[in-house]
Amino acid sequence: MTKFAFVFPGQGSQSRGMMTCYADFQAVQDTFNEASDVLKQDLWQLAIDGTDADLNSTINTQPLMLTAGVAVYRAWQSQNGAAPAMMAGHSLGEYTALVAAGALSFADALPLVRYRAQCMQQAVPEGVGGIAAILGLDDEAIREVCLAGAEGEVLEPVNFNSPGQVVIAGNRSAVERGMALAKARGARRAQMLPMSVPSHCSLLTGAAEQLRSYLEGVAIQSPLIPVLQNADVAAYSDAGLIRDALVRQLYSPVRWVETVLEFGKQGITHNAECAPGKVLAGLNKRIDTNQQASTINDGAALTLALATLN
Repeated sequence: MTKFAFVFPGQGSQSRGMMTCYADFQAVQDTFNEASDVLKQDLWQLAIDGTDADLNSTINTQPLMLTAGVAVYRAWQSQNGAAPAMMAGHSLGEYTALVAAGALSFADALPLVRYRAQCMQQAVPEGVGGIAAILGLDDEAIREVCLAGAEGEVLEPVNFNSPGQVVIAGNRSAVERGMALAKARGARRAQMLPMSVPSHCSLLTGAAEQLRSYLEGVAIQSPLIPVLQNADVAAYSDAGLIRDALVRQLYSPVRWVETVLEFGKQGITHNAECAPGKVLAGLNKRIDTNQQASTINDGAALTLALATLN
């Protein structure tokens, strides 16, 4: 059998109508109904018809992307898809991976990620923070740009997404300075991202402590499938270590390049993005050409994945 991994995206992969192509899967409908009942919000309507403002609001995006990822994974299971050998999730997607791996219950994860979103939004009011993607500079150059552009404010590399693609975040004015410095150093592109919170930077340390308190009351089991966590690129079976990694994830960089390379070290030959969109599959292809990266972003892709991965 092919040794494969599933990966789950986070914020930024949402789009209007993103679940339309899964509408025929009962497992998808059931998952969205369950989530809507828990949160008292019609998430299916949000996924199908939500405005950009609604979809990009952190408090909506986090439970929506969690639900979308879990729904696609359950659709995979409903078609007798084999269990992956490993999992990982990008930022919020780590919570999706932990649900899929049996470490977190879906019913607990939904209010948890909504609380996480609220803590993040309150920690950095709208307009104070910024987050931008920089293309075409190596990691060391990005670190130098952040040191030079901070000028007493927060400016840090927060997502090491693929070689030559790093996201920076911090105070909005510092991010703008960082973008200008990056362009001056030869970056092909520097673009502010449509996210309302500067995720994974030290502006969120206060939010992380609030999350730590909340997580103490959340049941966590040993994952049935190893989940590589963003903060350490390590898979934990101990509930306390999983909680701590989730807390540190909020103010630590997402080490995605290392995550995909670790898959390869563990003998993974295929990885598949299990959710709407294809952001992670695109990154993964650039990170490790020895792994075959694919998506399960509609019914046809699911059928193809069943044939390839089973």
